[in-house]
Amino acid sequence: MSEAHPALAHHFEDAEQQHEAASLGMWAFLITEIMFFGGLFAGYAVYRMKSPEGFAEASHHLDIALGGVNTAVLIASSLTMALTVRAAQMGSRRFLMLFLILTIALGSVFLGVKVVEYTHKFEESLIPGRHFNFEGMYSRTAEMFFFFYFAMTGMHALHMIIGVGLMLALLVMAHRGRFSPEYYSPVELSGLYWHFVYIVWIFLFPLLYLIGRH
Repeated sequence: MSEAHPALAHHFEDAEQQHEAASLGMWAFLITEIMFFGGLFAGYAVYRMKSPEGFAEASHHLDIALGGVNTAVLIASSLTMALTVRAAQMGSRRFLMLFLILTIALGSVFLGVKVVEYTHKFEESLIPGRHFNFEGMYSRTAEMFFFFYFAMTGMHALHMIIGVGLMLALLVMAHRGRFSPEYYSPVELSGLYWHFVYIVWIFLFPLLYLIGRH
């Protein structure tokens, strides 16, 4: 009888069964995440339909250049994440660590740009609340727009922070030689999470920054 892999949990018969169970768990988790963000998207759509002009006017106060930079950054990070998974499958610890570092760096750039955007909104008094200040006839609608903006991008940024944390944990595990062509499930499943966060932004960017601009 062959010796079991050190990463095989005692309640699984083999590595394939463990991998399938972990994948099922991750997909179930991502479905709940889709439902969560779906609620935010639905709420945004309802309020936008009620006042499309006000939402369009408010969106002009977003920096489309910074949003575009972050979109490019996340596209690049999706590529480096895919290369990370491939390196893990090939058993190349050197490239696995390299692409993990690049993914972490790109994720950090995204979060840094988002901090710059939030700082600009604070300086412009566009934070929903008692100090919100928006000149023009769409003040109340604009406040609702920025409520959704901060709720949606804030939750997305939180997911990015969690993703960067996962990549850091994987980097430590990779440095210790925990992954091999026979065992790379944590890398693959973390990659699914990262791609999900990337896809959410692909919907957020046009919805918040582009629709209604002329």
